[in-house]
Amino acid sequence: MRVKKSLGQHFLRSERALNKIIEAGKISPEDLILEIGPGRGVLTEKLLQTGAEVTAVEKDDELYEFLRDKFHKEISSGQLNLIHDDILDFDFKNYQLEPSTYKLVANIPYNITGAILEKFLSSEYQPESLVLLVQKEVAQRIVAQNQKESILSISVKAYGTPRYVETVRAGSFVPAPKVDSAIIKIDRISKDFFQNTPKNNNLEVELPSEEKFFKLVKAGFQSKRKKLSSNLGVIFDKNRIKKTFEMLNLSENARAEEISPEMWQKLAISLL
Repeated sequence: MRVKKSLGQHFLRSERALNKIIEAGKISPEDLILEIGPGRGVLTEKLLQTGAEVTAVEKDDELYEFLRDKFHKEISSGQLNLIHDDILDFDFKNYQLEPSTYKLVANIPYNITGAILEKFLSSEYQPESLVLLVQKEVAQRIVAQNQKESILSISVKAYGTPRYVETVRAGSFVPAPKVDSAIIKIDRISKDFFQNTPKNNNLEVELPSEEKFFKLVKAGFQSKRKKLSSNLGVIFDKNRIKKTFEMLNLSENARAEEISPEMWQKLAISLL
């Protein structure tokens, strides 16, 4: 069975990594699991061994047929629901995946990592948690391992709490990718960041929409070499920015990568 580079296929073969994914997911027989791109089914097999019910979405025609034969018994029993579809076209309503009732556990195609995170974190059908195998560099950016935030880390932390679980070496895959990978877990997933109205100076305030919040964040990161105040000065009055920074006790020399999600929230409340 040939590997399709266009689909970002790298098949995991490390028993340690597979067990770490299951361990991180804290999977029990009562769980409903959504797996993206099951490939040759090595992770699928581990998931099924926990007794959990699994919905697996595979885009590749050949692999779909392979999986249908490999897991004939599990499909017949109803433990495995194998779907032939592109995960980016996946419609939650068709498969009874209600908000916070399922866990997303997968070795995902790395070329659509951002699209997958956006689809599931911003959806009205958010999972309870995510355990994903992603490129190591991406995992480090998500958790801000170097203590520097990014649009990606803010976008994830606005919806949940990410944790770097373990590095997975390139040799753990067939074919081996050019870079190492890592297991990450995102839990405590919700939209509270955008829906709970915190008190500011004892007054109830309305939080900006997700769309407006991320437009502000993107503006703040527009030029990494510039100070945050300079980047925001392109779309807001400079005097207003100065007063806002003073009110929030935020240095005018601060850069976007130094700002926490909570401070971004305060900026959004004050400026939008």
